[in-house]
Amino acid sequence: MSHFNILRSKLTDVEILKSSLRSLGLVVQTNTTVRGYGCQTVRADVVAVLKGDYDLGWSRNADGLSNLIADLWGVAKNHNMTALLNSINQSYAVNQTLAAVKRPGLQNATVQLVLTS
Repeated sequence: MSHFNILRSKLTDVEILKSSLRSLGLVVQTNTTVRGYGCQTVRADVVAVLKGDYDLGWSRNADGLSNLIADLWGVAKNHNMTALLNSINQSYAVNQTLAAVKRPGLQNATVQLVLTS
């Protein structure tokens, strides 16, 4: 029986995801396996290698979104899952906004990020 969970996400840009993970100090690998309970693995397009024996992975599905794949129980043994996923989503949102501002026609745009708790 697999311990892996698959969660739908709204992440669409793999390059922004990778740079967001790296900006959080995570090691990023592509087209490799996500580690889970009892040496179980599953393939993913992007893998954030975490401290310990468990990783987070993302694989693109047919609608262009990337599903999160992880042994959430195992990851939670060494990490605060809420804080970790919130950090990843926040970093992705910031990097996605910055990438959008760099598009042609927006060179004179002003970006103001407002963080609320």
